[in-house]
Amino acid sequence: MTSGHPGGRGAGLDAAEAALGLELLLTGSATGGPLRRVLPLAPAARLAAALTSRPLTVARRGTGLAVELARIGLGRSSLAPAPQDQRYADPAWDHPLLRRIVQTHLAAGATVSDLIADAELDGADDERVRSAVGTLADALAPSNTPLNPLAWRSALGTGGASIVRGAARLVGDLGSPPRLPATTEPDAFEVGTGVAATPGAVVLRTPVFELIQYLPQTEEVRDLPVLVVPPMATRYYLADLAPGRSIVEHLVRGGQQVFLLSWRNPGPEHASWDLDTYGQAVLDAMDACEHITRTHRTSLLAVSSSGGTVTAMLLAHLAAIGAQERVASVTFVLAPLDREEADAPVSPAARQAAEAAVAASQHRGHLDGATLVEEHAWAHPNDLVWPYWVRSYLCGEAPPASEDLFWLADTVRVPAGLHRDLVAVALGNALATPGAAEMLGTAVDLSKVDRDAYVVAALGGHSAVWRSCYRTTGLLGGTTRFVLATNGSAASVIGPPGTPAAGFRVAETTPPAAERWLAAARPVPGSWWSDHLAWLGDRSGPVRDAPPELGGRGLHAVAPAPGEYVLQR
Repeated sequence: MTSGHPGGRGAGLDAAEAALGLELLLTGSATGGPLRRVLPLAPAARLAAALTSRPLTVARRGTGLAVELARIGLGRSSLAPAPQDQRYADPAWDHPLLRRIVQTHLAAGATVSDLIADAELDGADDERVRSAVGTLADALAPSNTPLNPLAWRSALGTGGASIVRGAARLVGDLGSPPRLPATTEPDAFEVGTGVAATPGAVVLRTPVFELIQYLPQTEEVRDLPVLVVPPMATRYYLADLAPGRSIVEHLVRGGQQVFLLSWRNPGPEHASWDLDTYGQAVLDAMDACEHITRTHRTSLLAVSSSGGTVTAMLLAHLAAIGAQERVASVTFVLAPLDREEADAPVSPAARQAAEAAVAASQHRGHLDGATLVEEHAWAHPNDLVWPYWVRSYLCGEAPPASEDLFWLADTVRVPAGLHRDLVAVALGNALATPGAAEMLGTAVDLSKVDRDAYVVAALGGHSAVWRSCYRTTGLLGGTTRFVLATNGSAASVIGPPGTPAAGFRVAETTPPAAERWLAAARPVPGSWWSDHLAWLGDRSGPVRDAPPELGGRGLHAVAPAPGEYVLQR
């Protein structure tokens, strides 16, 4: 995908899909930025050796390029950017000189692509080389240079001031990780007002988490509480992004008693925090929810890969000790548990990269969230790097104010122990094999979990991930309702009722094959939030008067939401 001058909510929605992308990197090969992508030395050497053994092929490609360059010089070339390529949407690119420059870039890129195909590398090498070449070609695109009409138009319109502002922004952004063009200003929003704004209070604070209870907004509430388990690699407020775009707010307004875990931003001293640490944290939060609401059961809502992994493993632990009746229901949102298709087959290079990333985090005591953001951005440079390069550095403009992009830039650290454990679970696809993993001293067997489950996936940028999410229906032993949102991963989390083009698919049964489910699923207009609220309501007990205050029975409000931990740097 290519994009032009970013701005407004559309750019933010593309970036919010990073909730899942960041976590797939967390359990993969987040080893640091563009250099690894642009210079995969071993595959590049094998490419060179393969082409050296085919001199006639290389000569033929070179001759073809020379002929095309001659056509370009004479103005007879038919090469043109793809219609959807917004980098060259400006009519000024039709200038004869600029058009020839763009055509030269396209011709060179096509020739290199043909040479890679001629080399007949194996699948892993071919993929890595093409990714590296694509990254380099995008970097060298004329649209990323001062030739861009947007750049010289800004310079003329500001009397050169845009050049000075752009240079200042470049120096500032390169001064600290993630060393990328800023996607939003650091003070664009205030946490607790513009984002993470649903009223509530911290009712429990431990060294690992703060438990937020949200203020009821209805006269009556459901009897059983809902506990939101957010990802550990990002800030919790993807689930409470902004007024009108918050699933937490939607649940509260639907009469649910909602609690949420706000994870502490760990430092090197917390390197030993692992899956057991976070599993126990969820268990402690459940204790508090039930104590405050005077119930014996809690519904869980897990968001993204790490939140889903911890929640699923805790459910297996409760099943093993005969205590899963404490869980009234469970919801998994964008939480691939069976990684067979999403990341497999795991190539030796990918495994080595993941192991190297784990070794690096063990040395530092944590994995820096800025590293994940940088790696994710360079995996999608035409969405998250070059449009902002043009806007910030070439045009000297401030980035757009987007809640989604603000959330993405608000990075956190991941403790080394948790990083190690999540990588081990992912590389071994351990949740799909009974007994291959442990939680709190018990073997994990998801088939023993018989809780009603609501599983949400999305047709987004990671094409295999929705099938991975679907296979959760075969891992769990209970009744599962699977919903496939059709308007992208980001909108699956922050797409409330009324979102334009929102829709999802649902079927009455969950056959083993995802394709069979898809063939039988019926389309439903609107957001899955409404469907989920009705499903959850049927499993949340009777209604009762809303509590007059937050907390209670010794667990009183200690600070207003969003609390202190979400503000830690």
